[in-house]
Amino acid sequence: MLNKPYLTGHFTPVPDEVTAVDLSITGSLPPELSGLYVRNGHNPKPGITPSHWFRGSGMLHGLRLADGRAQWYRNRWVKTPALDGAPLVRDDGSIDLTASVAGTHIIEHGGRLLALQEANLPFAVTPELDTLGPFDFHGKLTTAMTAHPKEDPETGLLHFFSYSPVEPHLTYFEASPDGHIVRNEVVPGAGPGLMHDFAITASKAVFLDPPVVFDPAETSGIPYRWHDDRPARIGVLDRLGGSGVTWIEVAQKTVLHVVNACDLPDGKVLLEGTAYDQAAWGTSWKWWIGAPGHPDAPTSGAVVTRWVLDPAAGTAVEEPIDDLATDFPTVDDRLVGRPSSISYHVAFPGAGLEEFALVKLNTATGERRLFHPGRGRYAGEAVFVPALGGTAEDDGCLLTIVSDLVADASQLLVLNAQDLSTTASIQLPRRVPGGIHGSWVPAA
Repeated sequence: MLNKPYLTGHFTPVPDEVTAVDLSITGSLPPELSGLYVRNGHNPKPGITPSHWFRGSGMLHGLRLADGRAQWYRNRWVKTPALDGAPLVRDDGSIDLTASVAGTHIIEHGGRLLALQEANLPFAVTPELDTLGPFDFHGKLTTAMTAHPKEDPETGLLHFFSYSPVEPHLTYFEASPDGHIVRNEVVPGAGPGLMHDFAITASKAVFLDPPVVFDPAETSGIPYRWHDDRPARIGVLDRLGGSGVTWIEVAQKTVLHVVNACDLPDGKVLLEGTAYDQAAWGTSWKWWIGAPGHPDAPTSGAVVTRWVLDPAAGTAVEEPIDDLATDFPTVDDRLVGRPSSISYHVAFPGAGLEEFALVKLNTATGERRLFHPGRGRYAGEAVFVPALGGTAEDDGCLLTIVSDLVADASQLLVLNAQDLSTTASIQLPRRVPGGIHGSWVPAA
């Protein structure tokens, strides 16, 4: 069925790989843009219709920027066994951890570029986006790895987890910059939930145990389903050798993407993320599988929410931060797990918006600022790049790829992170499909 929403409009896949050099720039690139911007997303091969948005093969889109120039653009499939049709589950029932679509995220850690999909091993790629192969942390990772690891900005350790429908449901890892696992710990008490993301603070790891749990009766391509009889819980683990994990029951919602988390002076933990209630999850899921009556956009009804968690008392206080339907939040990577006030989000039509937008939220001032890319244009996840010598939290720029259906074209926009004005626009050789997550990798 070619009319699946994730194969049409802004998300129409491209059929091949191209390379373009010396791209045209309107405006001027700030001096901090010396490096690689790379973004991942689902892009099945021509003639392939995956049963779920998340099952489309991963394709990387990258731009090399230096000396005020856009030196090149490349798009490359992540060449995994799944790209050639290898199934995740073998005939004997075992899992092939290399059969990844590798289409959710791409990160850099310790000089390695890793394309990620949470049911599999990561795949290493070169700075030119050619696939090297699966990376198992020198033979020590024998499970899947989340697509949303967190690098501690002070220690350089990479924190990540693996979740599973069978015991152990949740395992927590830390890896050094040289790619060696230095912590491997089963987290007790977790359920068989769809744990897409998590958070760290300076002293804690924070896990999300949602009411969306493994269910083999779900035949839409991803075997997870909302269950009313499952409470939502948040687990707080003292990662510095304290009293283990504390599971705290919260209102029945699920969180796909965390904004950030931090320790509070009184021993509590602040967590922010994009929360889906049952209605928002069900409506969004229809788009993700292309079910009849699906909405026009991938996300419906999810709102940025804050939890203040008290591990000592086992309680949580929840409050909404904003009422726009948003997801794909980002912050300054230097503040991951530390106090932060400013985050950037993709806003979807609904709740007063007729078109897609980018949103800047400042929880310290209560300010909400919108960037409207224009009619028929979709601006994807905004990646923050700090300015050279900058001091303010929002002193820097945002990078976002825009899909323009009216012009059948795409640009990489460079926005001033403070006021969301356009600093520069880089013309790409063709329209790039709407994607998922990406990273900025400084040349240094």
